[in-house]
Amino acid sequence: VQLVESGGGSVQAGGSLRLSCAASGYSSGDYCMGWFRQAPGKEREGVARINRYAGTTYAQSVKGRFTISRDNAKNTLYLQMDSLKPEDTAMYYCAASLVSWCNGRTQGDFGYWGQGTQVTVSS
Repeated sequence: VQLVESGGGSVQAGGSLRLSCAASGYSSGDYCMGWFRQAPGKEREGVARINRYAGTTYAQSVKGRFTISRDNAKNTLYLQMDSLKPEDTAMYYCAASLVSWCNGRTQGDFGYWGQGTQVTVSS
């Protein structure tokens, strides 16, 4: 399984970015996948998840601003990030599991991780 993120970059507060995560050796439409982020000096935290049935969950800090989606035909996971804030600055990681439902899953349930893509939001 290989996960390759792209789409990170630098943007001013209020701007938008769209992250992509291309999966190979893995059927992204069959399982729970998620986006996580880690800021310098902080623990990695969950941002958004999508289950096999396209149900989504979001961290409270990004709810209403970020949208997770998936294109099963392209085997690609996305994270649309709007109204970005400086506190969104972090390395963003795509993660994949081998379970269908995301509810109650911890980071340890995600056995596959991408290399990360940096998002920097300036004020």
